[in-house]
Amino acid sequence: MASTLTAGELARIRARIEVLARELGFDQVGIAGVDLAEDEVNLDRWLAERRHGGMDYMARHGHRRSRPGALVPGTLRVISVRMAASAPDARPAAAVLADGSKGYVARYALGRDYHKVLRSRLARLATSLEAEFGAFGHRAFVDSAPVMEKPLARDAGLGWIGKHTNLINERAGSLFMLGELYTDLPLPVDARAKDRCGSCTACLPACPTGAITAPYQLDARRCISYLTIEHHGAIPEALRPAIGNRIFGCDDCQLVCPWNKFARVAAEPDFRVRHRLDEPDLVDLFGWTEPEYLERTEGSALRRLGFRRWLRNIAVALGNAPPSPRAVAALRAREDSADPVVREHVGWALARQQASRGAR
Repeated sequence: MASTLTAGELARIRARIEVLARELGFDQVGIAGVDLAEDEVNLDRWLAERRHGGMDYMARHGHRRSRPGALVPGTLRVISVRMAASAPDARPAAAVLADGSKGYVARYALGRDYHKVLRSRLARLATSLEAEFGAFGHRAFVDSAPVMEKPLARDAGLGWIGKHTNLINERAGSLFMLGELYTDLPLPVDARAKDRCGSCTACLPACPTGAITAPYQLDARRCISYLTIEHHGAIPEALRPAIGNRIFGCDDCQLVCPWNKFARVAAEPDFRVRHRLDEPDLVDLFGWTEPEYLERTEGSALRRLGFRRWLRNIAVALGNAPPSPRAVAALRAREDSADPVVREHVGWALARQQASRGAR
């Protein structure tokens, strides 16, 4: 279909995409081209400096990440969408972070897995377009393949990449998720968003582990989101105290961003809090059995951790928690875990608890 469309027909499809995207619950949609040469240079440098940590797949993918046509042959444009995913009924982040007996879960991960929600909506968008205009080449992605989602969203006019390396929208802040529909339709592209961070550097000192090493520069090896979600082995001991009670991800650099005074909570009911994980008791969480973990994280982004990393993360949080007999008893119950990573983190946490109690 793409090769026979006139400029007028493409403009009509673009207008229809806007309407359908809104009907499907997306907060914004834009169209980007596929020239990411500048971003490719930055990516190559970042990989060469090993700032991606253990995410070796990023290097293995080569330039398929920065060249959409290499990932999906025939791709000419990228339809980029954003959707607020912060749970609307969650306890305020600051209150949970201030209570060391509670576990902090990134606000986007408290309800249904956003990957599932956005990908199904993108598929419906493509199906609706085909029903109206005929078949065309397309493939949907939601953080599920080598895709440079933030540069593409920037080029589609959805926002600029801030100094914390997250996308910021002047009307919605940065607390939203992104998705992409690669297509062979030569649609008219939107204007690239302009950087509006100005002289603000609030996000840099806000990072607990110093992962934002300079404006627009992130070292994933120090990032709490990487350490608690992507990293599979032992968390570096020197970084554990700064993780505090964060057991899945981290929002700190975004929580201090002035633009997030415009942030919106999710309108999508699927993103409402499940199992009161917006302020869970750490000791209670650490007592979950593996079947309980699997049941209570079904359909959630938390499931990607697996039980081993779940326990590892909670052990670190218990080591940072206020000293208490409950915390010590919970840690003692897993002191002889068959998993060496869990066992080592439990030992570290017990030593921290005992040292804190002795210092009182």
